[in-house]
Amino acid sequence: MHSRPIDLGLARVREVFDRLDVRLPGVKFIVGGTNGKGSTCAMLESILLAAGFRVGCYTSPHLLRFNERARLDGAAVDDAALVEQFEAVEAARGSTSLTYFEFTTLAILRLFASHPLDALVLEIGLGGRLDAVNIVDPDCAILTSIDIDHADYLGESRERIGWEKAHIMRADRPAICSDPQPPQSVVDHAAEIGADLWLFGRDFNYAGDRQQWSYGGRGQRRNSLAYPALRGANQLLNASGVLAALEAVRDRLPVSAQAVRKGFALVDIPGRFQVLPGRPAVILDVAHNPHAAAHLARNLESMGFFPLTFAVFGMLADKDIDAVIGHMKGVVDHWICCTLPGPRGSSAEELAARLRAAGVEDVVDRKAGVETSVVCVATAAEGLALARSRAGENDRILVFGSFLTVADALDAKAPEPVGQPAPVPSRTIPVSDVGGAVGQPSAPGSRNT
Repeated sequence: MHSRPIDLGLARVREVFDRLDVRLPGVKFIVGGTNGKGSTCAMLESILLAAGFRVGCYTSPHLLRFNERARLDGAAVDDAALVEQFEAVEAARGSTSLTYFEFTTLAILRLFASHPLDALVLEIGLGGRLDAVNIVDPDCAILTSIDIDHADYLGESRERIGWEKAHIMRADRPAICSDPQPPQSVVDHAAEIGADLWLFGRDFNYAGDRQQWSYGGRGQRRNSLAYPALRGANQLLNASGVLAALEAVRDRLPVSAQAVRKGFALVDIPGRFQVLPGRPAVILDVAHNPHAAAHLARNLESMGFFPLTFAVFGMLADKDIDAVIGHMKGVVDHWICCTLPGPRGSSAEELAARLRAAGVEDVVDRKAGVETSVVCVATAAEGLALARSRAGENDRILVFGSFLTVADALDAKAPEPVGQPAPVPSRTIPVSDVGGAVGQPSAPGSRNT
C-alpha cells in the first residue's frame, strides 16, 4: 500500500486518525525506550488488572499471531474484532497511503475507543517523536533504557536517540525515566516543554536483597515486595519505573499493595529471558542490540554452573552484530547460526564469518578444558533441534538475536527429551506469511526488531 516499509512521520496517520474521530478512554500510558518496553508494558498491565481496572494494551512486534499486539483485559482480541477495525481504517483513509504499522496502529486504537476502559498501555514501535503511537497524548510517559538501535532512523548517538524518544513527553504531565544515566537531551527536552520529569535515583529508586525489594518514590513507599515473575537483573529498573508511573497517577488509578504484589507475581511475557521447562535448560531471549546483549550475558552468568552453553543465533543485518557477539562470546561455547527470512535477515554464513572474525573458532581440546564450535543451519527451529541433539541434560541452550529467531524456536516441533512435556505452542498461521515479525505479511510498513 505504501512506498516505504517504514516512513516515520505523523501527518498521514494523524489525518486518518482525525477522520476516524477516535476518542480514547481512560488514563493513557505511552512506553518508549530501547530495551525494556515490553516488560514494562506487561508489568503495568498486570498490576492494573490485579487492581480491578479494565485495561487495553498495545505492544509490538508479535511472536506468533498478530492478535498478540492488542489485548483487552489481558486477553488477545479475536480475528473478527480486528477485521472490523481494519475495514473501518480502510474506508476512512481514502487516497492516503499508510504503512503496515500506521494502518494497524489506527485499527487497534479505534478498537480500544469502542470499549469502556480505565487505562491504556501503548508501546512505541520505533523512536518516539515520529512514531504512529505518538499521535496519542499520554497522561503519563515512561522511558525505559536509552541506547543505540535503529541508528539509520534515530541517529548514531545516545543524545540524538534520547531526543527522539523524549518527544513522547507532554507539558505539565508526568514523564518517568528509568534509565539510570539518561542522556542530557532527555532532561533538556523535558525542561523545555515543561514536563514533570521523574528521574531514577532522584525521584524514585529501589533497594533489595535476595528475598525481597522495596520501592521509594516522591511520596510513596512500597516495602517487602517479591521479585517480579519476569527474570533478569534489569527487571527491577523496569519495575521501579512502573511503580513511579502508578504513583504519578494514583489520584486517578489507585492501586493497593496487594494488587502490586499480585501483578508482579502473575506477569508473563514470552521471549524475555524465558526459561522453558525440562532439561537441558532452554532460554529464549529477543535481545537484538548491544545493550540487551550485555544484560543477557550478565543474566546467563548469574544462573549458576552449566557444563556447556549452546546458542541458536539469528540476527537482522541492520543490527550491530559485532557488538552483540562481543558481549556474548564469553558465555557461549557452541554457536549454531541460522538464517532469518526477509530482505533484512542475515544469513547463517554471514553470522559465522562475524563470529570467526571475533576469534570464535572450532576447537576441541578436552585436556585443556576447551571445546567450541560454529555451525550453520537454515532456520532457528532446525538450530534448536540440533542443539537438543548435542546438549547433555545438564547443559543449557540459548535462543536469541531477534524476535524472528525466538518465534521460530517457540513454534518448533523440536524433539523433546524423553519424559519431558513439550513447552511450545502450536502454530496457527503458515510460515509462508513471514515478512517482518513471524506471522506478519510481507507488506510495506512491516516493522520488527
